[in-house]
Amino acid sequence: MARTRVLITVTTYPLPSRSHGELVCTAGILEDGSWVRIYPVPFEFLDFGKYQWVELDLVKQDRGHDFRPESYRPGEYDLDDLICVGQLGTEQNWHERKRACLKHVYTNMASLIADSNEPENVSLAAFRPARIRKFIVEDDEPEWKPEWLEQLKQLQLQFLTSHGGKAQRPRIPVDKIPYKFKYKFEDDEGKESTMTIEDWEIGALYRNCLKLAGGDKADAVAKVRQKYEHEFLANKDISLFLGTTLEHHRRRHTNPFTIIGVFYPPRVIQQDLLG
Repeated sequence: MARTRVLITVTTYPLPSRSHGELVCTAGILEDGSWVRIYPVPFEFLDFGKYQWVELDLVKQDRGHDFRPESYRPGEYDLDDLICVGQLGTEQNWHERKRACLKHVYTNMASLIADSNEPENVSLAAFRPARIRKFIVEDDEPEWKPEWLEQLKQLQLQFLTSHGGKAQRPRIPVDKIPYKFKYKFEDDEGKESTMTIEDWEIGALYRNCLKLAGGDKADAVAKVRQKYEHEFLANKDISLFLGTTLEHHRRRHTNPFTIIGVFYPPRVIQQDLLG
């Protein structure tokens, strides 16, 4: 693909990679509303925030490695030359963001899962739930595995600290989030699904809340719940950005999707429209 303009809509929380170290999976939308997945990209890619238009060269992933049609990788060294060419703000109840992100929206999980099978192999989508029933918090492993931390030390000099031949200082790994955050929701036929929220935003929120709470994990979780359950469900018009993991998609998992982003413009009521 030639140099391409992409609206960044998703950056996942950094996860271990045996071959690259600490990476994020990034997804975005092209100007025609179609989705692209950009992977691998280093942790530093998070310097580019959500809803920024960026330009970069994209190379289609080899189907033998990743058969999903939306999957691309950056051109060699292209992240060094990546530029931001615009930002979509929140004016008029996120009008511009909604116009860009919600051109193609699913409302039925059976339909989406059917499209995730061959030949379409859809692996990224915007989804509008009929109802979000519950925000769920579950305990998870509190620390990264020691063997991964050791791998990261070795790989930083090869990948994160020398991308494009530019030496950088080794960086302390991002903290492991000791919880899984999930939404339980219904589609337009009342079918329930429960999915983990893998978004960088919720992980960063927990870390900030933990700092504000002086290290009190229960208080930090309560603050996350206040936003994602009470504030969002009461005041926001939520759509979900869903994506598959390659492992689950390859195995034709019953439901290969997770929540990779939450789209939360203000809820518009009739009085707002009339006023």
